[in-house]
Amino acid sequence: MGLFRAASGLARLALRRNLARAAASPFAGGGGGAVPGATPARYFHSTRARRFAAPAPRAVPLSRLTDSFLDGTSSVYLEELQRAWEADPNSVDESWDNFFRNFVGQAAATSPGLSGQTIQESMRLLLLVRAYQVSGHMKAKLDPLGLEERPVPDVLDPAFYGFSEADLDREFFLGVWRMAGFLSENRPVQTMRSVLERLEQAYCGTIGYEYMHIPDRDKCNWLRDKIETVNPREYTYDRRQVMLDRLIWSTQFENFLATKWTTAKRFGLEGAETLIPGMKEMFDRAADLGVESIVIGMPHRGRLNVLGNVVRKPLRQIFSEFSGGTKPVNEGEGLYTGTGDVKYHLGTSYDRPTRSGKHIHLSLVANPSHLEAVDPVVAGKTRAKQYYSNDRDRTKNLGVLLHGDGSFSGQGVVYETLHLSALENYTTGGTIHIVVNNQVAFTTDPRSGRSSQYCTDVAKALDAPIFHVNGDDLEAVVHVCELAAEWRQTFHSDVVVDIVCYRRFGHNEIDEPSFTQPKMYKVIRSHPSALEIYQNTLLESGKISKEEIDRLNKKVSTILNEEFKNSKDYVPNKRDWLSAYWTGFKSPEQISRIRNTGVKPEILKRVGEAMTTLPENFKPHRAVKKIFDQRRQMIETGEGIDWAVGEALAFATLIVEGNHVRLSGQDVERGTFSHRHSVIHDQETGERYCPLDNLVMNQDEELFTVSNSSLSEFAVLGFELGYSMENPNSLVLWEAQFGDFANGAQVIFDQFLSSGESKWLRQTGLVVCLPHGYDGQGPEHSSARLERFLQMSDDNPYVIPEMDPTMRKQIQQCNWQVVNVTTPANYFHVLRRQIHRDFRKPLIVMSPKNLLRHKDCKSNLSEFDDLAGHPGFDKQGTRFKRLIKDQNNHKDLEEGINRLVLCSGKVYYELDEERRKLERTDVAICRVEQLCPFPYDLIQRELKRYPNAEIVWCQEEPMNMGAYSYINPRLLTAMKALGRGSIEDIKYVGRAPSAATATGFYSVHVQEQTELVQKALQRDPISHPF
Repeated sequence: MGLFRAASGLARLALRRNLARAAASPFAGGGGGAVPGATPARYFHSTRARRFAAPAPRAVPLSRLTDSFLDGTSSVYLEELQRAWEADPNSVDESWDNFFRNFVGQAAATSPGLSGQTIQESMRLLLLVRAYQVSGHMKAKLDPLGLEERPVPDVLDPAFYGFSEADLDREFFLGVWRMAGFLSENRPVQTMRSVLERLEQAYCGTIGYEYMHIPDRDKCNWLRDKIETVNPREYTYDRRQVMLDRLIWSTQFENFLATKWTTAKRFGLEGAETLIPGMKEMFDRAADLGVESIVIGMPHRGRLNVLGNVVRKPLRQIFSEFSGGTKPVNEGEGLYTGTGDVKYHLGTSYDRPTRSGKHIHLSLVANPSHLEAVDPVVAGKTRAKQYYSNDRDRTKNLGVLLHGDGSFSGQGVVYETLHLSALENYTTGGTIHIVVNNQVAFTTDPRSGRSSQYCTDVAKALDAPIFHVNGDDLEAVVHVCELAAEWRQTFHSDVVVDIVCYRRFGHNEIDEPSFTQPKMYKVIRSHPSALEIYQNTLLESGKISKEEIDRLNKKVSTILNEEFKNSKDYVPNKRDWLSAYWTGFKSPEQISRIRNTGVKPEILKRVGEAMTTLPENFKPHRAVKKIFDQRRQMIETGEGIDWAVGEALAFATLIVEGNHVRLSGQDVERGTFSHRHSVIHDQETGERYCPLDNLVMNQDEELFTVSNSSLSEFAVLGFELGYSMENPNSLVLWEAQFGDFANGAQVIFDQFLSSGESKWLRQTGLVVCLPHGYDGQGPEHSSARLERFLQMSDDNPYVIPEMDPTMRKQIQQCNWQVVNVTTPANYFHVLRRQIHRDFRKPLIVMSPKNLLRHKDCKSNLSEFDDLAGHPGFDKQGTRFKRLIKDQNNHKDLEEGINRLVLCSGKVYYELDEERRKLERTDVAICRVEQLCPFPYDLIQRELKRYPNAEIVWCQEEPMNMGAYSYINPRLLTAMKALGRGSIEDIKYVGRAPSAATATGFYSVHVQEQTELVQKALQRDPISHPF
């Protein structure tokens, strides 16, 4: 193999001169040249043609005759080297000596009659073999419509290497190489005709293979062995019958829906029906190779067919949903249905038997119309399944992603997700990608949709093999789908199947595609279906009878009609909307009692000691050692607990309770602001140490996972969302480098996190930490866009819900929680609250920056424990405080207070400092720690406490940002319920409306910050609105 690869170093430059010398050859066509009788050179529909230029070879001086074998660049050089070696083997480089000894020695031993054949001729034929391996896909017959217009590359023309038709039946010495495929056979001498026939059969049929970009010899050899074997696709009668049956199901399902619901959008699979038998054969093969569970993500095209025929969702349920019967007849507790979604976005999960009698669990993840957004979600869910099933080899759980051709090349999240595939804490052991290649996006031709030859070229960045296949050839589709499953289970890396097909009815069934693709759809109208093609092929070959085909068609038609009849009386059962891990968890209609989140003092001390202790011989950076010494002192004294220690205590106590904790994001191991230091590095050896991995004896290495991510928001947040959905007994967190950058993942926030439970009935307890706060760092490092998360909150601003603690379902009935926490202890409790409840909700945290080291942002260890009446009980209690009252020990009624300032986040500390400086004992400051859902009960408690106070909302953000727009109507609702004034009685203190989140001038920032703090505490009444 080494010699063969090296020979191609001589390849194209050395031999182009021979092409120039050659007279008009029978091989040479009008374009790039083709073998007689070959299909004319064509390119994929609507794609620009590309020509291959042949640069002239450079002569190499004889002085370089001792150069390495890998350096040969011209035919002159090669000829001179051979002469020099024949005269004196020691006169050439050792690598050339080995080459000539191997090649000439084998030729002489095998066939003395080849003595007149030059080494160059054999080398040229070897280069032709390699050219087919590299570029044979360019000659493959991939387009079922016959519209492709691409030239055959020059390198596939024997004339390019100086051969003529007279050479076809000559014998050539090819040697026996250390490689797979037909060159591995013990046939060192072959005719050119036999070589070309084998190459055409292997590389230029209805499958085009791209794999020579992979730099791993073993992987290439494995594929060569699969591709170049004789008659690779000989299926038995039983296999063909199964494949035919599956294709009939796929085709008749779409035809049935089209007949019953002629005007309904269903994004059918017509034109790509072979996808279904291909997927089913892929899953069967994967199950044979040890896969037990498959997570599927796909766009809307063909989704209903996949649900019904692959995942085995009951057909009567699908038909019932088409008729509008999606809600249970008898509404009641536990029958939560949410707002729902269209049929072609819904997911499901079922166990289905395989052809060999095994069972495999299939999960189809619900997704929005945002193509490819589900990709990282599937990857995260697959990784979580691997963790919870102890699938360390990553062979039992598999992710399969379906793509469109336009989205696979056009959506950036595809590339982001691909680049997670080999990262230690994100790999799933390989994803199988299936591209349903319509050869057109919605209405956009490939020439306008991508710059690359194929829509799949992005996958080459990962060294993934790519199998292009004609979607009309069922057996070819099945073959590459099985091959993809074998590759994934063998090499545990990504693989791509590109099914080149078409859309018979355009983007959807009521679309008119001829507006924009008239030529294509003229061909499609008269083009037979894949089922018709396969049935005719089987009949012509005599491999199956017409009676058998009719029997299979009738069987499927009968079942479809029976299921349709039964669908009219179909009543959904109590929603099985949570998987086995979620048994016992409550829907938003079921009350979940509020639990304490404090921890026993002795446990806090024990885990605190463990997480601040470093190995004896470990040599951390001296600044890090100082930080850990200070942390240990905090635990020992029980005082001055800072933010990082509060967070670590939350993680540690959840871990010792048996919960999985996973934190990921950019730079989270150290922390953007160098505060976390969850992974420490030995300054001499580079060894890593994670204290939270060493809390209990024999702790599983993944029980606590903290991982720096790639520089991606969209894919990484999506991954963690998918991970969090698998098992509720886990605290999964994603932290943005700065909250300002979170909008790079806006699709995940909008389509999944804020609305996923309502649309798809899937809960998640994902925690999103977004550093937020105005510190003078400019408009890109100040705001996590708090207003956007609050604006997406679904609680009614004009209705106060039931607030009695024994009846309260406020959090359960909102779509997520948004907090802006100001103490380490409260952060500790809000993280633990995520786990210690009977339901799951996303938590959006406006996490601090300068509070990480603020002298007053500290908590005592007593605020973390579970002892009622302890010294810190009045300050914190034993659970999360949605609102922190004024810290000046005010009584239940304080008539002397003339201003109540409500705020959230770090501005509290600036207000409190200014209040102390001005000695304003007549001003109360309360912190709204949980903004959403709004704490009406606690706000009303404070309004009652201060009946004569002017009410002020103070924030750092501009008026059109931050929490003001969210707080204003809800605060007014709370006031009206107490008869406490109107909208004019809510005073605003903060920055003026602004297009940018913050000023870029530090001096202006200081001035603005000083003015808003002073205004909040001015002696004169504050005017409305500001």
